[in-house]
Amino acid sequence: MAILKLRYSGDEILSQKCLEVEAVNGEIRSILRDMADTMYHAGHCAGLAACQVGIRKRLVVIDVGNGLFKLVNPRILDSGGSQRCVEGCLSFPGRWGRTIRPQWVIVEALNERGEKTRVKGQGLLAQCLCHELDHLDGIVFTQRVVEWMTP
Repeated sequence: MAILKLRYSGDEILSQKCLEVEAVNGEIRSILRDMADTMYHAGHCAGLAACQVGIRKRLVVIDVGNGLFKLVNPRILDSGGSQRCVEGCLSFPGRWGRTIRPQWVIVEALNERGEKTRVKGQGLLAQCLCHELDHLDGIVFTQRVVEWMTP
């Protein structure tokens, strides 16, 4: 188990666009495994993008309670509907806000074996996919907040 160091608000990597992964290999699988370990270790967390642990690659891990997704070069193919969400982020501890996200999304990515896969998410999974994919483009949830919440 490897726990990676989290990056926090103000770290410039969080505002940078992440780079495409050229090949899914042992190094990428190891990073994904370490990211998952870090996410689970943090607790009360549904997802983690590579930039949040200082790695500028298009990688995310997500688990909203229905199993772990390890996604390489994910992109949203389609989305629809609208939902009001409550969001926080490991990189912004103690900050919570309401956002508007799609009710459902379809994401295409490579899995940890380098095979093309699609994830269809609704509700919380759609919210989490959008949140983590935003990170890959240098967008953080604070830029999406429509109403701040007090703890």
